[in-house]
Amino acid sequence: MPAPNLSLFRLRDFRGLATAVVFNSVGMMGENVVLGWLTLELTNSPLMVGVALGMRMLPLFFVGVPAGALADRLPRHRLLLATGVAQGMTAAALGLLTLLGRVTLTQILLLTLVAGTVRAVEHAARQSYTHDIVGGPALVNGFAILGVAMRAGWLAGSLGTGYVIAHLGIGWAYLVVAAGFALGGLSLIRAAAPTATVSMDPGSIWRSVVEFFAAMRTDRTLLILMVLTAAAEILGFSHQVLLPSLARDVLHTGAEGLGVLNAARSVGGILGLVVASLRGPIQGGGALFLAVLLAFGVSLMGLALAPFVVGFAGVVVMVVLVNGVGALADLFAQSLLQLSVPRHLRGRAGGAWVVAIGLAPLGQLQIGALASAFGVGVGFAASGLALVLLAVATAVFAPRARRL
Repeated sequence: MPAPNLSLFRLRDFRGLATAVVFNSVGMMGENVVLGWLTLELTNSPLMVGVALGMRMLPLFFVGVPAGALADRLPRHRLLLATGVAQGMTAAALGLLTLLGRVTLTQILLLTLVAGTVRAVEHAARQSYTHDIVGGPALVNGFAILGVAMRAGWLAGSLGTGYVIAHLGIGWAYLVVAAGFALGGLSLIRAAAPTATVSMDPGSIWRSVVEFFAAMRTDRTLLILMVLTAAAEILGFSHQVLLPSLARDVLHTGAEGLGVLNAARSVGGILGLVVASLRGPIQGGGALFLAVLLAFGVSLMGLALAPFVVGFAGVVVMVVLVNGVGALADLFAQSLLQLSVPRHLRGRAGGAWVVAIGLAPLGQLQIGALASAFGVGVGFAASGLALVLLAVATAVFAPRARRL
């Protein structure tokens, strides 16, 4: 079996981007842990945890395509630097408010909403910047390597933030999150913009958005990919909303147990992407994407049973499996979207992915509501079953998806 291709690390800008991804991911996963825990402590409601985590994703749907248009018009590495620092500032504000004992749910939701808006620009710029510096033939491998770097950051962020919450408190945990975001942005301070990657068209952002939707009307590939990506986000990745309740109320393991579960998410993602990189170039991406979505749903149904059958260790294994196939779904979504458009639409293709994952609040609210009404296991099982049915229905009734 061939070894993963690490030759991309010879590129200085790719090394800088990988470093930025690690630090940014420490902040992102750390924010996920501390936000969920703080909201659960303040409200004692899995539904409100879903609302709070949904505020991280809600702006993505509304500003994803404009964010992608911005990434097509401005130096993408500079956007990544600015968005990293800005996310660090919002996390630091929540940390200081918590340390002062003045934090409220309204402040949490508003500052998280601001951070989510900034993150929309960061996501669109990072995908298209990756395409710029590695090129189309190496794009899947580049995304896989960065995906491993991301999950390594998630691993450090989840374990570290869980430890800081347990031993120093939520306020200090938010400051650790802020440092991760800021260092991620500053890692690109020496990066350069590849030539001929930023549009010099003086037209408005609005015209750029209209141009993108016109491209979607003539080529339905983008629409199909957006729908499948949104399904993975709504029905698959929304399971993270229930991890605080799973740790506290079902497994009785506390904040450190939550950190372990989030670390298992990272380990699963790393393993899934390492497997993808070992296989080399992947043919038949659309059919494989549907197969991965099917496996994603089945693994979620297994996670629903794990607490009652195999205990904490078994739950950790299932979380690893769920997020291994989830990482593959994310890899296919990002790669297929970038490779389906011409160069001048790369930023907006990244924006299309941002829009699709911006539908995550729908899944986070529905899984939180199901868990509040019927229990955590029902929330996992219902989402997994829906994802299985959707993958099968798409394969049967939309054959074009299999041929992507």
